[in-house]
Amino acid sequence: MYTPRILKIVPILFLAAIPTSIAIAQSPQPYSAAPWENVLYGAAYYNEYMPADLQPGRLDKDIALMKQADISVVRMGESTWSLWEPEDGRFEYAWMDRVVDAMGKAGIKVILGTPTYSIPTWMYHEHPEVLAEPLTGTKPSYGMRQNMDITSPTFRFYAQRLIRNLVEHYKNNPYVIGWQVDNETGSYNANNSEVFTGFVDHLKQKFGTTDNLNKVWFLNYWGEDVDGWENMPPRQNATSTGYKLEWSRWQQMRVTDYLSWQAALVREYRRPDQFVTQDFSDAVHRDVNEFEVAKALDIVSVNPYHGTQDHMDGEIEAQAGDYYRSLKHANYLVTETNAQTTYWASTFQYPPYDGQLRLDVYSHLSSGANMVEYWHWHSIHSGQETYWKGILSHDLEPNRPYAEVSRTAHELQKIGPHLIDLKITNQVAILHSVDSLNAIDFMPFASTGPRWAFGPASADYSSLLNQIHTALYNLNVGTDFVFPEDPDFSKYKVLIVPMLYIAADALLQKISDFVKGGGHVLMTFKSGFANENSAVRWVRAPGPLREAAGFSYQEFSNLEKPLALKDDPFHVGEENKVSYWAEFLMPEHAKALAYYDHPFFGKWPAITENNYGSGTLTYEGTYLTDALQKAVVEQVLKEANLTGPDQQLPTPVHVKHGINRMGKQLHYYLNYSSDPQTFTYFYKAGTDLLTNNAIAASGKITLQPWDVAIVEEK
Repeated sequence: MYTPRILKIVPILFLAAIPTSIAIAQSPQPYSAAPWENVLYGAAYYNEYMPADLQPGRLDKDIALMKQADISVVRMGESTWSLWEPEDGRFEYAWMDRVVDAMGKAGIKVILGTPTYSIPTWMYHEHPEVLAEPLTGTKPSYGMRQNMDITSPTFRFYAQRLIRNLVEHYKNNPYVIGWQVDNETGSYNANNSEVFTGFVDHLKQKFGTTDNLNKVWFLNYWGEDVDGWENMPPRQNATSTGYKLEWSRWQQMRVTDYLSWQAALVREYRRPDQFVTQDFSDAVHRDVNEFEVAKALDIVSVNPYHGTQDHMDGEIEAQAGDYYRSLKHANYLVTETNAQTTYWASTFQYPPYDGQLRLDVYSHLSSGANMVEYWHWHSIHSGQETYWKGILSHDLEPNRPYAEVSRTAHELQKIGPHLIDLKITNQVAILHSVDSLNAIDFMPFASTGPRWAFGPASADYSSLLNQIHTALYNLNVGTDFVFPEDPDFSKYKVLIVPMLYIAADALLQKISDFVKGGGHVLMTFKSGFANENSAVRWVRAPGPLREAAGFSYQEFSNLEKPLALKDDPFHVGEENKVSYWAEFLMPEHAKALAYYDHPFFGKWPAITENNYGSGTLTYEGTYLTDALQKAVVEQVLKEANLTGPDQQLPTPVHVKHGINRMGKQLHYYLNYSSDPQTFTYFYKAGTDLLTNNAIAASGKITLQPWDVAIVEEK
């Protein structure tokens, strides 16, 4: 059995406080692993979660099943600080050593996680002050994971000691290929004294004086001027939109600092060929700046959970892949996804249809994933996630999902070298602004109250972002994400900008320059309305975008009920409707593409297009239906000459393209339906890697239900 060197525990002074940003003294070597030869495919594995009487012998049975199925990787250890350190300062490794050793000897690679997202009970009892105090003022209590203040000096002391010991223990273990820092990290809405003190220090550094702060946030409103940093009011009851926005940024900065701090600690001890990653939970986060966090990682990971049965359409997999691939413009890992059913209750038990587990894997690989892991190997017999089932059910026997995983793994053993490191080049990007997401939430535009509300709010920044990505996905258009911090957008032909409510003048100028230089922009309402401090601009809307947009406006209105567009200009029939919001656009040199069909609102266009320089800017002054949004997106794509045969595929069939490690073009065709689909293949002749069948140019391909073809051009 492999016996690593054990780190001597050196007493550490309580470090008056672990600083909010720790600089590691030495300069660790950068990640330098050789490229993987094949796609990694596996699951999270928790032998410690087995019923106690099964643990001793179950490991051998599980590894035998994994080997039989061609499982190549497991992720372990991220959830059990209490086993790594059962008492303050006493570390235990034997329970995991035997698992790592057995996996490695079986040829299964291991990813270990730093188990810092769920603190042990002894820490809570010794230091209850580490628990996160929410903005609501509710007294914090123990019992739920992710319940700590990640900036607490006490928590950081114990986390640092644990990480140093853990990584040192396994750094020379040849079976451990990488480290996951923490788990699906967020700010946990902490409002502890250290959090507020750090926020005030941040404000001092950013604004210098309270006079500057008062001016930028317009705090003379209601006489809320701050007359000295010691009098800074707490966040709980803040009404200033500038305060709320900066607080949301501070929460993001805390997460970035925490994960960067962990990554630096791991790098101090890890081997250079052990990567560092973080597994982001799927979705767009309000308190995490993934773009900034990614700078501290070697590889980005994501945990996308998707619809099953008749609700599996591949869109969640595609959006997660597009977003997380874009953070470093590099391949990424899927560290968790559905095995069987999910949810913290038994009210959402919808196991996948035959073929859906396999199709899900190829969906991720087609977006640039180099690994797919399930959460998890076996279903847990007790606890909150009893019904969040793994590959094996509670009986721990081979079953239908295991058979499909095995089939997929055997395929990957053969063709994986052709699929790994897929390079994807897209010509369309969506600009994502976490500042705008938060600021729109502070001042929502869709009604949720009584009065004239026409129903519960179903529209916000996230819903519009999802709608736009879905439109592109359904049009089979490859998509990246870009961020306000990106230096320029010139590598793309089309830039789509949903509700850029918060933007500095420089960002708006960058968008205008993109249009002037020949780019095509599709922009939606509320863009350019407020500056970087959430103050509405004191020039006519849309401010610095006015020349590129070709219109201005002075008024806007909520829409009590959906309105039709006059004469159905985009030919979408019953879906020819807009809702929630209307800006009274006054064209200056833009042309109107659509007008409201209404005696009052009808005097203003709902959608405009403006030629500016060598490019165009199309603007939506209202919230469109899904079908209408898709039609507008398609028109912009046509103007940019980005449509073709991919838009002629049957609706359930989606295609993804990329170049593999051998320099050959790959085309993934994925059928998200229970019906066979036949279509024409429009690219160069090649071979379907899964069947080894020759595919002729302009030949026909038939996909069975929930099936996939991967054509490698000759």
